[in-house]
Amino acid sequence: MLEIKHLTKRYKDVIAVEDVNLKIETGEIGILLGPNGAGKSTTIKCIAGLLRFEGEIDICGMGNKTLEAKRIFGYVPETPAVYDSLTVEEHMNFIMKAYKLDDSYLEYGETLLKRLDLDDKRKKLGKELSKGMQQKVSLLCALIIKPKVILLDEPLIGLDPKAIKELKDILAELKAEGASILISTHIIESVLDLYDRVIILNKGKTIWESTKKESGSDVEKIFLQVTGKGEDTAS
Repeated sequence: MLEIKHLTKRYKDVIAVEDVNLKIETGEIGILLGPNGAGKSTTIKCIAGLLRFEGEIDICGMGNKTLEAKRIFGYVPETPAVYDSLTVEEHMNFIMKAYKLDDSYLEYGETLLKRLDLDDKRKKLGKELSKGMQQKVSLLCALIIKPKVILLDEPLIGLDPKAIKELKDILAELKAEGASILISTHIIESVLDLYDRVIILNKGKTIWESTKKESGSDVEKIFLQVTGKGEDTAS
C-alpha cells in the first residue's frame, strides 16, 4: 500500500504542494492527473524520495526513505534513467546485485527481456539505445525486483503499441499479485482500461478523487470540469 498523509512541499516562499493526502490500496492501480503547475511532478519526486518534504509518505507501512521501503519500491521516471556505458544485460545484473536478489529473479529478468523486446539488445550500451528502448530498460530495472509499490511517470511515452500492451499486461499481473501502482500521465485515455482510482491535483492541492466504480469512465470530462481546462489535459 502507498499512503501519503498531509504532504506539503515549500520552495522558500512558494508552496508547491499543500496538505495532499492519497492512498493506493493493495492490489489497486491509481492514476495521478493535473494541469501544468499542479504540483504533480513535485508529488512524484517526494514519493520517490528525491525531495525533502513535510508530512508522511509510507510504503507498505514504512517511511518511503527507509532501506526497507526502497527494497520493495519501483520507480520509472518520465525521462529514462540509463547508464551510457552499461549494456542492457549489465543494467539487469547491476540491479540484481544492488538489491541482493537471488537467482530466482534472473529467470524473471529473462522473461522481462523477452516481453519488452530487449532480448536481442542485451549487449547494446545504454547510449546506443533509442529513447523507446531506454524507456524499456528503465521499466526492466524497476520491475525486476517485483516491487510491492510501483510509481510510473508517463510510462507509455516512447513505447510502441506492442510494448504498451505488454506493459499493461505486466501491470495487471502485478496488481493481481497485490502490488499498489500509481501512474502519472497526461494521456488519460491510455490508462482508462487499467485504473481503479483517480486523483486530480491543481494548484498544489487535491481537488478531486474517486474510484472507477464511483465515477464511471468519463475521467477526461471530469478532469476538464474540475480544473476548468478546455484544451490540454494534464502534464
